[in-house]
Amino acid sequence: MDNDYVTRDKYGMYANDDSGPGPELMGADTLNGNDVYNSEGEDLGDIKEFMIEMATGKVAYAVLSFGGMLGMGDKLFAVPWKALTLDTVNKRFTLNVPKSSLKDAPGFDKDHWPSMADDSWASGVHKFYGTEYRKG
Repeated sequence: MDNDYVTRDKYGMYANDDSGPGPELMGADTLNGNDVYNSEGEDLGDIKEFMIEMATGKVAYAVLSFGGMLGMGDKLFAVPWKALTLDTVNKRFTLNVPKSSLKDAPGFDKDHWPSMADDSWASGVHKFYGTEYRKG
C-alpha cells in the first residue's frame, strides 16, 4: 500500500489536479504517514507526527520514523519542516540527507521525547539538517 497523500485523502481534496487545495495548502491528516525519501531514492521512513508552534500556527517539525521492524525499535527524528520538500510527482517528501547519516542524527524513541522547545536542542537539530534556527 502506498503511503501518500492521495491514497490518504478521505475527502477528495486531491481528486482533481486542476483545482483543490494542494500543493500550496495540504491537509495534515493526508500528510501524516507519508513516505520520506532522499534525492538518491533511498527510503528514509515515514512521517508519524507534526509539531506545531502554538504561538504562530506554523509547522516546526515533522517527526520521522526510521528503522525497526513492524513498528518496534523505530528511531524517531524531529526534522525541521524547512528541511523537507513535497515531491508532487512521486507524492512523497524528500529530505536531502544520505540514509547512512541518520545513524548520527539527533533522535529519540517513542517513550523519551525531547523538550523540543529547548533552544539548545532545537539549534542542534537545525544545525544537523542545515536549516536556519530562529530562537523563540
